[in-house]
Amino acid sequence: MMKITDILTEDMIRTNVPDKGKTEVINSLIEIVSHRDKVHDKEKVREAIFEREKIMSTGVGNGFAIPHGKTDAVTDIVGAFATTADPIDYQSLDEQPVRIVLLLVGPETMVGQHIKLLSRISRLMNKEDFRKRLVQAESPSKVFEIFRTEESAYCEA
Repeated sequence: MMKITDILTEDMIRTNVPDKGKTEVINSLIEIVSHRDKVHDKEKVREAIFEREKIMSTGVGNGFAIPHGKTDAVTDIVGAFATTADPIDYQSLDEQPVRIVLLLVGPETMVGQHIKLLSRISRLMNKEDFRKRLVQAESPSKVFEIFRTEESAYCEA
């Protein structure tokens, strides 16, 4: 089973990102993943993410958004994570602003793993204390540690 900590590394995490709108935050996360060797075409990644966003907002509620997409522009699932300094309007399903954004992009051939990862992330983000700790984390290393701790507890449960 693929874990979030398998795709997120500290250099893919940003904390307290200055106030930017939804589009800017998504674009900055796309910029981060585009430097991975698994990403062949940044513009195709951007297209996949924003096409998915047009269908329905990926602001899933509880101050959390998970912009995601599938494209042949990546060879494996990649991700990037950010917390924002202030809540941003994300046109979320619950109409609440967002402070936690996790971008996920996978190849068309890995739909099953992509869906399992989305489901795992959603379950973790349903925990209020987990979200609170992520927002309060001062550094990428702290965010990574929170994910690792939560996932090991979750996997053993």
